[in-house]
Amino acid sequence: MNAKLCRLLYNYSSVTGVVRLFKRLIWMQSSHKIHKMVRTGEKLFTCTQCGKSFTRSSHLNQHMMTHTGERPFTCTQCGKRFTQSSSLNQHIKIHTGEKPFKCTQCGKSFTISSLLNRHMLTHTGERKHRCDQCGKTFTTGSFLKLHLRVHTTEKPYSCSVCGKGFTWRTNLNRHQKIHTGVKEHYCFECWKTFMTADDLERHQRTHTGEKPYTCSHCDKRFSQLGSLRAHERTHTGEKPYMCSHCNKRFTQLGALRRHEKIHTGKKP
Repeated sequence: MNAKLCRLLYNYSSVTGVVRLFKRLIWMQSSHKIHKMVRTGEKLFTCTQCGKSFTRSSHLNQHMMTHTGERPFTCTQCGKRFTQSSSLNQHIKIHTGEKPFKCTQCGKSFTISSLLNRHMLTHTGERKHRCDQCGKTFTTGSFLKLHLRVHTTEKPYSCSVCGKGFTWRTNLNRHQKIHTGVKEHYCFECWKTFMTADDLERHQRTHTGEKPYTCSHCDKRFSQLGSLRAHERTHTGEKPYMCSHCNKRFTQLGALRRHEKIHTGKKP
């Protein structure tokens, strides 16, 4: 008889022990099946709403909340709700200011490791994801997906107050604070207030003089990532923004928006 099974039978002798033994054997069998599915990539649990599949039922249950809108985990500081406790724990760091993950290149700190990993790509210059429309490259597939909305003019996020549409959720969140007037982020140098932590962080560089973003072509440094991207186009000649009316191309989105008013008849 298998030695491991013999030890189990010895430890679980008695009627109640036999019941416990069978429960443990069932658990071991299900754990083995789950491990096998993770290893092989097999996904047996399918969402009836959108058809997406998962290796674990718990992952499916978490996913279903995106359809039902259920958010059982609430932040006691601001009332924001989340589908997962891990997401709530990450969010709480915004209030505590805790940023345990630090970049060894520039010293910038982050609340979660995934943000640090994404940030590190700005130093390595690694950009595997390329836009077929304009040739622009990105560090992650999610950034490329967001960028494609520039070409399609897709604006999936709408303000519930005024109906204005936005390409990105972060822009919608920032816009909605115009209606509430809430500015909860304070600069302790000049006491200026900001609607988002990102706006505050960008502002604080005006006090510190920090310029963490360096041009790979001429080593010029910038305090804002957007300023670096715009500057790099002076070297590459890249014009990623195209007018849907006349196909004229521009290096900056703002220039495209001003140009489009020629076609729409709006005053620039």
